Amino acid sequence: MKIHPKWQFNEMNQVGVDYTDISEVEAYDSRMTKLRNIPKEIEEIINLVGLTNDHVLLEYGTGTGEFAIAVAKHCSKVYAVDISSAMLDFAKQKAQNRGISNIEYCHAEFLTYQHSGEPLDVVVSQLALHHLPDFWKMIALIRIYSMLKKGGKFYLRDTVYSFDINNYEGYFDTWLNGIKQIAGEELAKDTEIAIRDEFSTYDWIMEELIRRAGFEIEKANYHQGFLAVYVCTKR
Repeated sequence: MKIHPKWQFNEMNQVGVDYTDISEVEAYDSRMTKLRNIPKEIEEIINLVGLTNDHVLLEYGTGTGEFAIAVAKHCSKVYAVDISSAMLDFAKQKAQNRGISNIEYCHAEFLTYQHSGEPLDVVVSQLALHHLPDFWKMIALIRIYSMLKKGGKFYLRDTVYSFDINNYEGYFDTWLNGIKQIAGEELAKDTEIAIRDEFSTYDWIMEELIRRAGFEIEKANYHQGFLAVYVCTKR
């Protein structure tokens, strides 16, 4: 394993919810279904990146493996990368139960994953990049760019702020109250932790980071002031 310099950001030190806790891992899927239509999201990503049977795909922040397992049926190989060994163990068992065997699991993340296989056709990251401060987001994006084939696709879904910054206090209060009503107190507390302790950035910053890494942004969609989806191509 490569030894990383002491000055490098420690992405293996989790911020926000502790997903080394198996009880948090086991509860993750049920929590997400309260807020998201996961099957629909997966179908949309497959279509947006033009996934085919001969493609090799890498997912950063694979979590419980729901996306990786689903897309493994549509491509030749999936690299599933996550900083939580508990998440990876859970994902492996889920894949085994569903008869999926073309996934390689990697205990790492944006700054520590070392790709030794052929160049990638697709890289996907959902709700993970905001764990890095902006400088390290840039480094992560450059690394992703270097792993992709020319013309390869990068799909990024993340918490990116696009609301009116002059009303940030009112916006956060409204957002948290809405989550509490839809998904309950516990998920609202998780979101509160994310706002306070994680590194979500602003839309114009994220777009410039992506472009400076070398990508062409094909689509940039913003939802509800806190969620962004980017579909990017390696030039």
